[in-house]
Amino acid sequence: MTFTLIDWIKYTFWGVFGFMIIDFVIAFSKSFWQGSFKTSFLPYLKDILFYVYPLYFLLSIVNLDPTEWTLITLFFIGGLSLIIKYVLDIIGRFKPKAEDESGT
Repeated sequence: MTFTLIDWIKYTFWGVFGFMIIDFVIAFSKSFWQGSFKTSFLPYLKDILFYVYPLYFLLSIVNLDPTEWTLITLFFIGGLSLIIKYVLDIIGRFKPKAEDESGT
């Protein structure tokens, strides 16, 4: 494990995709044990298009940045926020559903 900037970018993508896969496996296994199979790939494909692709786009235009660090900083902030999003989604999958207070 090295600590160059390129390696940190690679580790950020590994973290994002790793937590995305963990979230999918947990959702799939819960739906499997409930016998419903409600989990589909479409929300994860949407997340790749709306969240991961913009991170990749930020990396592709780094050469246009005159400061050479602004877009890299935005990439790491976006990657960290996406990892936090998936961690919170994973935690939310283990919380019991809140029952309706009206009793219906």
